Amino acid sequence: MYALSISLLAFVLMCAGAFAGVTVRPLLLAKHVHPDSREVVKMATGLVGTLAALVLGLLISSAKSSFDQKSGQVRQMTATIILLDDLLSQYGSDAAPARILLRQSVQPLANRIWQEGGPPTGKPAVFQSTAQASSFEDQLQRLAPNNDAQRSLQSRAIQAFTDGAQIRLQLFAQAGGSIPTPFLVILIFWLAAIFVSFTLFSQTNLIVMASLFVCALSFAGAIFLVLELDNPFTGLMGISSAPLRGALLSLSPV
Repeated sequence: MYALSISLLAFVLMCAGAFAGVTVRPLLLAKHVHPDSREVVKMATGLVGTLAALVLGLLISSAKSSFDQKSGQVRQMTATIILLDDLLSQYGSDAAPARILLRQSVQPLANRIWQEGGPPTGKPAVFQSTAQASSFEDQLQRLAPNNDAQRSLQSRAIQAFTDGAQIRLQLFAQAGGSIPTPFLVILIFWLAAIFVSFTLFSQTNLIVMASLFVCALSFAGAIFLVLELDNPFTGLMGISSAPLRGALLSLSPV
């Protein structure tokens, strides 16, 4: 909803810019529409268009990098959970309570990650570990190995749990969007100014206005895609929680 609202706002402002140019054009004096004046406006518009293209490319690159990073972290966390269960399975029956707690912690973990990954609400976020995760860590530490093999498995399981906890903290620290609001504000302002120049000196007709409409819709769509990529746990292009929740299905029975 956040991405759709911002992109619609950008679309409305670009269309308003085009209509502003149509409104102002009849008020221009003859000296204002001199060929030299037109040429300067075209050059200035070209410069602003170049800057807008650079900023839009930067936003797309930043959003795509953030999306790929968080998607990779979710896959890595899923693999860590499967590895943890496998290590505890090799440990023996003494680790059965820990494996049960591991299964119970996956659903709350996924719920927390996807809830925290939404658009920022303006309220300071506080990290809190789930009760299932805390119980699992305590159970893991209480294992009493009887031989070197079990000691090695416990050590590897603790390390895997630590790695998973670090990934979880990284996802929490990276929650919300990575695109600064001033970037979007300036970009939308530039686009609106460009649309003003399109209709400031030229005669408008149905074809011209339809072309500008499609152009504004295309820019708004690009902004929508950027914002969707920047919030990968929500929206149409959000990362699916199915792989993480489905890790339960791939775990061997206790």
